[in-house]
Amino acid sequence: MIETRPVAGPAKIERRHRGLALSFLAVVLVPSFLCLAYLWIFARDQYASTVAFSIRKEQYQSSLDLLGGISKLSGASSSDADVLYEFIRSQELVERINRKLDLVTLYSKAWPQDPVFAYNPSGTIEDLQKQWEHSVKITYDTSSGLISLQVLAFDPEDAQNIAAAILEESTQMINDLSNEAREDATRYAREEMDRSVERLKQARGDVTEFRLRNQLVDPQADLQGQMGVLNTLQEQLAASLIELDLLIASARADDPRITQAQRRIDVIESRITQERQKFGKGGQGPGGEDYVTLMAEYERLSVDRQFAEESYRAALAGYDGALAEAQRKSRYLAAHIQPTRAERSEFPQRWTLGGMAFFFLLMAWSIGVLIYYSVRDRR
Repeated sequence: MIETRPVAGPAKIERRHRGLALSFLAVVLVPSFLCLAYLWIFARDQYASTVAFSIRKEQYQSSLDLLGGISKLSGASSSDADVLYEFIRSQELVERINRKLDLVTLYSKAWPQDPVFAYNPSGTIEDLQKQWEHSVKITYDTSSGLISLQVLAFDPEDAQNIAAAILEESTQMINDLSNEAREDATRYAREEMDRSVERLKQARGDVTEFRLRNQLVDPQADLQGQMGVLNTLQEQLAASLIELDLLIASARADDPRITQAQRRIDVIESRITQERQKFGKGGQGPGGEDYVTLMAEYERLSVDRQFAEESYRAALAGYDGALAEAQRKSRYLAAHIQPTRAERSEFPQRWTLGGMAFFFLLMAWSIGVLIYYSVRDRR
């Protein structure tokens, strides 16, 4: 019978095995234990307040649209929701809410007991913004434009107040954007309307000054009155000529009635001549000017006034149209979830953070061991 010997002897714990176990203990187990110990002993409970909102635009058909529509106004180059998202993450909002609620005090309530999650009150505004980024979690759905916020604080009332302040400041920012857009959309129309108003005032003032200077309310009516006087004189002259012809035919040549009738005809003809001279150049009409000059000036002023009135009506319609279009496209912030108030603490997520710390430490240790043995085997 042939005796067989084992290929390898029994495994023994060697030095490298002890080093591997010690490194696992030092790199993975001890830091994981310290992380869990910190999370359960030193980390303060944090409470979450949730708020969600979106930007909405009013869309309705105005009466001006029914009359023919209005030219489209130029829109913004970026989405309003994108602008609001960046505003919530900005240092400006942090400064505003810090002035309103004193974020330094609220975030440093757990200092120095919890230096990891609490804020160092001696920090700068940049440090406060970093604390803000850790405490305010933003979820932005680009397809629907919905923005959700999860605000953390060491007190549930503080978290709710911060969320309410974010909602208030965001609403104010959207209102400012809407007012600025409306102001830009209507500024040129309003400037044109103001110019047309000044033009109309000037035209009406010129007409009033003309009437006062010539003591005429309506030169056209005065001219018609003068034409009526002239027509009356023409009728009287015709009647006097007929009367004279009858007297010559029936009375003696030295009849005093013939002389009187002739004198009446001369007076009427003289008056007609004087009245006609008022219409010619150099005639003495109202204000010492002839009617031709007066009517020419009045017609020019009337045309200027009519043009100014038409320009004013067109400018007013344009301004109303621009204002209606701006109102139709006005934007506002609609909150579909108001700031909530937490009843129990859900943060920090101790088991989740501890598990993540253990996983990453294990991965780092594993990669280190693989690198060590790879280098050693190459020697």
